[in-house]
Amino acid sequence: MELFRSISSYPSAGLIQDKAGNLYGTTQSGGAHNAGNVFSLTTNGTITSVYDFTGGSDGGAPVSDLISDAKGNLYGTAQSGGGGDGVVFKLAPDGTETILHAFSGDEDGKGPTAGLVMDRKGNFYGTTPLGGLCSVDAGCGTVFKLTPNGVETILHKFSCFDDGCYPAAGVILDRKGNLYGTTASNNGNVFEITASGAFQVLHRFGGNGDGNQALGRLVRDDDGNLYGTTEIGGTGGSGTVFRLAPNGTETILHSFAGTDGSIPGAGLIRDSKGNLYGTAANGGAGCGTVFKLSPHGQESTLHSFFPNPYVDGCRPLGGLLLTKNGNLYGTTYLGGTANTGTVFVVTP
Repeated sequence: MELFRSISSYPSAGLIQDKAGNLYGTTQSGGAHNAGNVFSLTTNGTITSVYDFTGGSDGGAPVSDLISDAKGNLYGTAQSGGGGDGVVFKLAPDGTETILHAFSGDEDGKGPTAGLVMDRKGNFYGTTPLGGLCSVDAGCGTVFKLTPNGVETILHKFSCFDDGCYPAAGVILDRKGNLYGTTASNNGNVFEITASGAFQVLHRFGGNGDGNQALGRLVRDDDGNLYGTTEIGGTGGSGTVFRLAPNGTETILHSFAGTDGSIPGAGLIRDSKGNLYGTAANGGAGCGTVFKLSPHGQESTLHSFFPNPYVDGCRPLGGLLLTKNGNLYGTTYLGGTANTGTVFVVTP
């Protein structure tokens, strides 16, 4: 499905699906006010705008994944608007928007780029790559908690020293209430915030063969292992897929060489057999790839996007959605007739 500027353009996040099979996503541009929107794609291929951002108090330029609740409400972040530094928003099924929090750009964070995670009580957790008042002018980033009625608590302010900085990816939540996430700057790291609020770095990337710049959301298995990607580094210099054991031991499962993809900036998904799936924004035939990684580290390219951006899409920046029938859905930032992005499906 091609995206058009008049409805939606330039998607950089993944998709979610409702019980009826409809897909939902965000675009950072296009829409009625050219400030991005939330769109839906029905099972028969009809695309509509659920909400067009104005770029004002309601937010603008959303680049995050969405989540939904049992009532069909959608939740996400927009990196601009509000007071100017981004918002957390809620969209009712009828498209009515509620701003749950507008960031100030100071201690409470600035410019959220990642999606949210919700606990059983309806609390939301997320990150901002900037803000938090560290020695860097724009701030080093935060991890925040937001109650259902919009009360924000800052769980951690990054300093750009031992704890890292620029947490561009969202956090994940385990059954005990512990949070896990990544930072991208200074090679990047993997961190944990326990349910009691204690922060610790689980692994610091060393660059080169170890990986560098973790910008994607993590995924966790039943044994407590964490899986993720780094945009660059590895033996091929084009990024890695890594596994981090509960004791902090890192294993590089795959190093990209360029021909099989490069710049795997999005997070991974994992199926019931332990296979990992993801996207690389570049490499392959020239415009990125969709890849699969077996539990034993065997990588296979499921699709390679061609360098002509008007064919099947170009630059898959977001993660994938795995449906019950094994189909993989995602978006490309460019490509399609208008070169403003596509929604694609890769069948098994």
